[in-house]
Amino acid sequence: MGRVRVAGFAVSIDGFGAGPNQSLEHPLGRGGRELHKWFYPTRTFRAMIGKEGGTDDRFARASAEGFGAFILGRNMFGPIRGEWPDEAWKGWWGDTPPFHAPTFILTHHARAPIVMEGGTTFHFVTDGIAAALAEAKAAAGDLDVKIGGGVSTVRQFLLAGAIDALHLALSPVLLGRGESLFADIDLPALGYRVTEAVSTELATHLVLTR
Repeated sequence: MGRVRVAGFAVSIDGFGAGPNQSLEHPLGRGGRELHKWFYPTRTFRAMIGKEGGTDDRFARASAEGFGAFILGRNMFGPIRGEWPDEAWKGWWGDTPPFHAPTFILTHHARAPIVMEGGTTFHFVTDGIAAALAEAKAAAGDLDVKIGGGVSTVRQFLLAGAIDALHLALSPVLLGRGESLFADIDLPALGYRVTEAVSTELATHLVLTR
């Protein structure tokens, strides 16, 4: 059985994992793209968008390798709120999403699975995080499950004690407002401790395990 991991999750110096006012123009909220400057030059990211070259960053590689299933919150899938108006929206990523594995979307509104190119199938789970995790673990087999975000989703799994390891990329950015990752969460009380800290030019990488 694999582990449940958060990997490559970027956070601002003031603790925000996304900026405010998510929209089609600002999928990560206003200022949210700044959090991921460490990731964009890497070979891992460039391969995701069909380009060659890039830097070899072990944290970037670890954020994409070894996963057999993914769990995303509704906001990570798209900006639509409430009932699905139609079947047109299929995620931010075009016809070939970067997951290449079963991907479970947390939502209050049912929708039929969407089979995409490249091995990704989006499944919509309306029964909460425990049901999504059970389905993801079954789909992943011996591989890991990645809690891909957004902030609210990571917080729910943290509070449930379901995350085995959490890799944060602490970016030298101040957002001022947005979605706070750790507000009112007592990580030591939940059993988490910092097991690795590596500083690079564009981010400080922190690994927390329990």
